[in-house]
Amino acid sequence: MSDTTHSGEIEWRRSAGAVDYRAALTEQEARNRAIAEGTAGEMVWMLEHPPVYTAGTSADPAELVDARFEVVETGRGGRYTYHGPGQRVTYVLLDLARRDKDVRKFIHALEGWVIGTLGGFGVKAWSVPERVGIWTHDIDGAEAKIGAIGVRMRRWVTMHGFAVNLSPDLSHFGGIVPCGIAEYGVTSLAKLGLQVAPEEWDEALQQRAGDFLAAISEV
Repeated sequence: MSDTTHSGEIEWRRSAGAVDYRAALTEQEARNRAIAEGTAGEMVWMLEHPPVYTAGTSADPAELVDARFEVVETGRGGRYTYHGPGQRVTYVLLDLARRDKDVRKFIHALEGWVIGTLGGFGVKAWSVPERVGIWTHDIDGAEAKIGAIGVRMRRWVTMHGFAVNLSPDLSHFGGIVPCGIAEYGVTSLAKLGLQVAPEEWDEALQQRAGDFLAAISEV
């Protein structure tokens, strides 16, 4: 079941329950084409998936340690990542031809959107140029990944986006080397002592969308 609202020309869709990854990918690809052709509006889609490992365009088979879940190859950038219950995924399908045609700026703005939203829950987070993703301090003080980012661009229309760990089973990440970075762990809001419901996260994210959209519209 999905709840859909519109803010300006953007459709904001929130799906309850787990959405099959392949089905979501097929829908994203169709919507991406439609946006590029001018037959559909932009969309931000917030959802969760059943347990699945996804392989980006730079995935190294050696980093698939234990294929205990379905493995799906996808056209996004990056390496292996995990999606599953308790991890909130946000797919961002926007037409950059109508904004600033700058991929790096778009990715940086996505990072800032996630970092700002986590900050609203009292979690200090940051990005690291040489390490993909969103990072924070784990309960032992070590750096750990709390969010993953992977995007794809077709005719200046974006797809894929980011995922943030609210309360997933962190042992499921053990089947891969997340994003090819073996020397750092993975954490979640729940592990940090914060219980954040999906709808609460979605709402907080949408409230900060204005800053994100402004950042990708500055020329």
